[in-house]
Amino acid sequence: MKILDSVKKVPGGLMVVPLLLGAVINTFFPEIMALGGLHSAFFSKAAATPAIAFFLVCVGAQIDFRNAPEAIKRGGVLLLTKFLAGALFGYAVAKLCGPAGFLGISSLAIISSVTNSNGGLFMALAGEFGDSIDIASQAVMNINDGPFLTLIALGATGMADIPFMSLMAAISPILFGCILGNLDHKIKEFLAPGLAILIPFFAFGLGAGIKLTNVVSAGFSGVLLGVLVVVVSGIPMFFADRYINHRPGYAAAAASSAAGNSVATPAAVALVAPAYASLVEIATTQIAAAVIVTTILTPLVTTFAAKKFGSPKTGMEAFEAKFGKVEKTAEA
Repeated sequence: MKILDSVKKVPGGLMVVPLLLGAVINTFFPEIMALGGLHSAFFSKAAATPAIAFFLVCVGAQIDFRNAPEAIKRGGVLLLTKFLAGALFGYAVAKLCGPAGFLGISSLAIISSVTNSNGGLFMALAGEFGDSIDIASQAVMNINDGPFLTLIALGATGMADIPFMSLMAAISPILFGCILGNLDHKIKEFLAPGLAILIPFFAFGLGAGIKLTNVVSAGFSGVLLGVLVVVVSGIPMFFADRYINHRPGYAAAAASSAAGNSVATPAAVALVAPAYASLVEIATTQIAAAVIVTTILTPLVTTFAAKKFGSPKTGMEAFEAKFGKVEKTAEA
């Protein structure tokens, strides 16, 4: 049986197929995940965290110290563009449509989902189509995890300072791998296979935290929110990636998702800004649906962008024919 070949034929298959498998099991056979021991350590959403940590160590080992500024630039451009797109669109919806929002989608739900991005999905897609610098740029985009940027967008300035230790905790696996890989080239080679091997494992863990029934309970508004996340954030990031980063645009498409942890953002926001408390329940359900919808749409959009405009793994000819040679990094 050619299972692996079949999985790779699916856009973003190494990420999407295990993730959907985990979601199906969690939705229809949740008892499978509750047997305890090593079984539950694998068949649960808790499995994603250590797998991602190991994945980031492997990523860090592939990065030359000379490429760190490029990773910061790429990630910073995408982070700022995605934040501005979500904040401005959410603000416009609030001003034009009031608290109820657009077709039942409040500004709280829009800003919470659009300003965040699924880091695990981005790294998987960047690993499939991009280079190690793309993956490392997620260290910068980790800033959009949780309610931090949402609170800024909503004007709750009480959380305006980035917790330094939380940021260090997010990027420390990359730094650890980067140090090892630069000290010993053989360690870099030894850890290189982990870039592909670990993706299905943390993808399954991420899927194990998703219930497909959330799409049904949120209805049309939840599906629409998922589409809005991809369109509202993806299009501006695409142009920013191409004309500021001078890249083909696949990384922007890969960042056009909604983060799984953004589901908890409305509740966290309400603790700081009680005026939003009445919107928390519906916003949470809609965002949960949007996470699932973007998990499906984002790999499709990324695959299209990579094939249409080029990427390190699919060839840069299409992009360079229109926009000239891409700036070479030390890695290249």
